[in-house]
Amino acid sequence: MKSIKSLLVGAVGIALAATSLSGLANAGSHGWEPTKPVDFIIMAGKGGGADKMARLMQAIVEEENLSNRPLVPTNKSGGSGAEALVAAKNATDPDHTIMVTLNSFFTTPLRNPGIKVDIQTFAPVGRMAEDTFLLWVHKDSGITSISEFLTKVKAEGNKWVMGGTGKNSEDNIITDHLNKEYGLNIKYIPYKGGGAVAKDLAGKQINSSVNNPSEALGFYEAGTVLPLVAFTDKRLPMFPNVPTLGEVFVGGKQAPWAYYMQRAVVGAPGMSEEAQAYYTDLFTKVYNSKKWQAYKSKKSLMGDFMSGDELKAYWTRQVDNHRAILKASGAIK
Repeated sequence: MKSIKSLLVGAVGIALAATSLSGLANAGSHGWEPTKPVDFIIMAGKGGGADKMARLMQAIVEEENLSNRPLVPTNKSGGSGAEALVAAKNATDPDHTIMVTLNSFFTTPLRNPGIKVDIQTFAPVGRMAEDTFLLWVHKDSGITSISEFLTKVKAEGNKWVMGGTGKNSEDNIITDHLNKEYGLNIKYIPYKGGGAVAKDLAGKQINSSVNNPSEALGFYEAGTVLPLVAFTDKRLPMFPNVPTLGEVFVGGKQAPWAYYMQRAVVGAPGMSEEAQAYYTDLFTKVYNSKKWQAYKSKKSLMGDFMSGDELKAYWTRQVDNHRAILKASGAIK
């Protein structure tokens, strides 16, 4: 009896040890994993590129069983991302708070120092891509090229309306560039998200937009909207017949200019190193998944995965670049 009892005790011990080792394996080399649902903040409105990207990542995590706890998306688009930044900064549980970012991650703290956000205090989980932008018009506008666009817009003056996602947001920066570079007077109207902008362009409520491919794709495939020019260094594979701004002579000159938007995941300030390692591992798996790579290709997303110190150095460069852009536009001193 004693030997049987000893064997049973030994078996239970082995089982417990195996369970413990399994848990450590699931947690990965960082030895940490979430103990409750993860707050997944999206610093943009519903239907836009950031929202679609975040919800795709959430779906990949769920479908491939990559996390023991779900990611719970929450849209916080107020104040060109200020609402999201402040919510993440004030998170009561940093280890269970992550956020999808846009370039407003750089610009909003610069033009709104009152929110007292230092982006270098956020955990650099991973940059998933750099998004691209194109200039769009409705198919019934009669405009088929950037030169025709400039001629028409100059004639319209401030009656020409460009929809965008908020003051000093990415599309506002591009609109300001067009106004300054080509002597235009485009009237800019802010929306809560890029999806709403694309929808109103398709509905002829605005004259043009600067949307990324994922936001305008459905309307483009339906033949409702047309891309005129890409604000990239090279033509986008998805739009091989659409020139870059640097390719075309407009206003009697050739003016190369490109602008990209980061699509990254960051952790709330105060996140532990172990939690950061967990999320970096998680989103590395998401990035390498077939579904993400297919999405990245289809939506003309660019750039490689980046994390840690490399990503923080990228943030520093982007803050410097955007400080110069905002100063030139008069948005900040």
